[in-house]
Amino acid sequence: MFDVYDENWQPAGIASREDTHRLGLRHRAFHCWLINCSSGQPNVRFQKRQIGKDTYPDYLDITAAGHLTAGEEVYDAMREIEEELGISAIFDELIPLGWHEKRATGIAGGKPFIDHERSDVFALHCDLPLLQHRLQREEVSGIYEAPLEDLIRLFEDKVDIIEASGAEWGNDASGFKASGTIAGTTTGLVPVRLKIQAKDFIPREQDYYAELFRRLLELA
Repeated sequence: MFDVYDENWQPAGIASREDTHRLGLRHRAFHCWLINCSSGQPNVRFQKRQIGKDTYPDYLDITAAGHLTAGEEVYDAMREIEEELGISAIFDELIPLGWHEKRATGIAGGKPFIDHERSDVFALHCDLPLLQHRLQREEVSGIYEAPLEDLIRLFEDKVDIIEASGAEWGNDASGFKASGTIAGTTTGLVPVRLKIQAKDFIPREQDYYAELFRRLLELA
């Protein structure tokens, strides 16, 4: 169940996730981007959504994100960082970047949806090696990082493709399979190199990613 809001973002009741997206009701979300500078240059991490997700399966996305359920405040939703990435953090460690409102339409499970959400956006410095993340298998198929300057150029249409380092689930009996160049055949996470384009990320407003990555570069 979600808290839903009117056109002024004032509380307007509670609705199920299904009804919220079916009717395009306003609701809230949490976004957190991880910044890593351990290689000597500022990198940002991002995840790939599992192929079984109902919306935007197999797309690249925010490092950790999730909806606020009914009665939650934004500090409650930071549970997504530990659930999805295996990182323990406290709210005071997050760097607030303001909020972002979007309204998107699409098809999920053969049904149309309208996603009208306002997201509180944060950054978090993280030096944990990629292979040491404990990814939530049902939600996340891999985690990657790329230089912020490369990503800015990508979303400013100055380059068509860049390369990222990553960690993905390896081949195992469950049927999950990493999609990059795999080093080794062990189960669990394996290192990969991934070539990415702007179209590989969840579609957002034209300048959203470039502006966001410029802000993260200033913080780094």
